[in-house]
Amino acid sequence: MTKLEHLKDQSIKTDGYYIQTRHEMLKFIPQNAGKILDVGCGEGQFGLQLKQLLNAEVWGMELDEKSAKVAESRIDKVLIGDLTLKIDSLPNEYFDCIIFNDILEHLVDPYNTLLNIKQKLNRDGVVVSSIPNVRYISNLKKLLFDKDWKYEDEGILDKTHLRFFTKKSIIDMFELLGFDIIQMEGINPSKSKNLKLANFLLMGNLEDTKYLQYASVTKPK
Repeated sequence: MTKLEHLKDQSIKTDGYYIQTRHEMLKFIPQNAGKILDVGCGEGQFGLQLKQLLNAEVWGMELDEKSAKVAESRIDKVLIGDLTLKIDSLPNEYFDCIIFNDILEHLVDPYNTLLNIKQKLNRDGVVVSSIPNVRYISNLKKLLFDKDWKYEDEGILDKTHLRFFTKKSIIDMFELLGFDIIQMEGINPSKSKNLKLANFLLMGNLEDTKYLQYASVTKPK
């Protein structure tokens, strides 16, 4: 068993937001990243995996104070509070990688946040993000067939989501803000056989609806 497979096996079996391990995002983190910032780090479980895998210096930023206190025991440094208010506390040109795992959709102005975060990256630094896909098939079915847009406690229509994205709008956002998209991939796919048939009949026009989120690796131009 490889080290990565071992970490996956040790993942916490829970849907709790603050203790998600997000092992599906590990492969998007550069293997040479030595200084990492995990925005919305929760209890620091993802950052802990990065420390174990990469021997990296991992910082976290977390709004929930209780979760942040747990994270402090797992990663190197944790800033507690709102990113938009704490961003100036971060050192300039310091990080090899800044991570937003399902965070940007919670922000009032993710565009401005991404612009401001650029100065915190070093010359070769990247932004790694996971962003929910509002065109995910189950959400699309609720909208088109149930005529419903019901906010819930979690998922695509999480009550705390302030912004909604599609694959195309994610690309547009990063390009507009002066980022090159190095890698983009759908993650957590639907296993619906009906979707496969419908996508075939519609000549691939439903391909993007297969994925719950899109993971991206982007670099300032």
